[in-house]
Amino acid sequence: MKINWMVRIKNPLWWAQMACAVVLPVLAYFGLAWEDMTSWGALADIFVRAVQNPVVVVAVIVSVFNSLTDPTTAGVSDSKRAMGYIKPYKDGEGNG
Repeated sequence: MKINWMVRIKNPLWWAQMACAVVLPVLAYFGLAWEDMTSWGALADIFVRAVQNPVVVVAVIVSVFNSLTDPTTAGVSDSKRAMGYIKPYKDGEGNG
């Protein structure tokens, strides 16, 4: 799996995707909403319970995998073009 990690970590949208890929399956499994996370202790307890539950762990892994792959390319690797980027691509800027 060839992924241009340096470009991805420079993209704030990628970080938001990863956070949602981890947090949302956990909250959904336990039937919680953001409003239920009223303290750092409550949040830590939920994540400890999540790591102990194989169903939640698999759901998070699948969610992260789906966020990592580029649906516009065949397979799970970035395209040759994307591998050549040095910063996230923006229309009209060339190849970054």
